[in-house]
Amino acid sequence: MSIPRSTQLAIFAGPNYLITVQQGELKPLIEMFNLCKENEKQKDVFMGSSSGYLLHSIIDLMVDELLHVLMKLEGNLDDIEDLVFDEKVAVAKDISLLRREITTLRRVVVPLRRIILDLSKEMQKFSEEDLTDYYDDVRDHTEKVLEALEESKETIEIFKDTDFMLSTEKSNKILATLTILFTLSIPATVIASYYGMNINLPGGIETGTPVFLGPYTSFILLIIIAIIPSLAMVLHFKKLGWFGW
Repeated sequence: MSIPRSTQLAIFAGPNYLITVQQGELKPLIEMFNLCKENEKQKDVFMGSSSGYLLHSIIDLMVDELLHVLMKLEGNLDDIEDLVFDEKVAVAKDISLLRREITTLRRVVVPLRRIILDLSKEMQKFSEEDLTDYYDDVRDHTEKVLEALEESKETIEIFKDTDFMLSTEKSNKILATLTILFTLSIPATVIASYYGMNINLPGGIETGTPVFLGPYTSFILLIIIAIIPSLAMVLHFKKLGWFGW
């Protein structure tokens, strides 16, 4: 899962100029610049008649790029939704990365909404044309991005909780299985420990071994004695509903 890199863009604007300074590469801005160099009509569309309109075009491109990133993010959410309920796949890392991506985008969009509101008032000084509708349109797009991010944030939190509960349930099942297996082995362990002592016990070497079931009569009897309490515990555990069958 790829995490988008954030890039800072500084803008200096005046009545008849607009300067952008960026850290790293902003693909939409580079494409816009190249398009303006190649196509004079497209240049007029982007630049309009004032620096205020040009700034609107740049911000509009940045917001549109956020929409594209958001579409990829929603696709990742759909993929994680399918994987969360797959017990064979661990998605905790993917969920954490996606949460970080959402948080990064929110850090960008939340201040941007306030900046656009301020710009719609300040940039009007550099244009004879009323730019309110243009900036309001960009602000509406920003609001939609923010709303989608909030929904994505809630969704990823649900996935995180669901993955945690399913992982806990899986761990509990494993621990329960191991506990039952250990409990069933207790009778055999106790009997074996007694017969491993250097004392006289029925069926031992010192007291003489029975032979009515053949030369392995003592061994067979010990196995039966160990199995009986284990079977009793199995029936009891089944009655309590500890088994899934």
